[in-house]
Amino acid sequence: MAKKVVATLKKEGAAKSYAKVIKMVKSPKSGSYNFKEDIIAQDAIKDFFEKK
Repeated sequence: MAKKVVATLKKEGAAKSYAKVIKMVKSPKSGSYNFKEDIIAQDAIKDFFEKK
């Protein structure tokens, strides 16, 4: 299964690398922490962690 996921992220002619990122976000309502995870391009990682 893992090979199929990796194969779908890579397209012919595209040289972008992707990363799975996980961010811990505090809930304003309950005060507990939630995890937001996403698969994004390498060059957008910094922007992902700077957003609130």
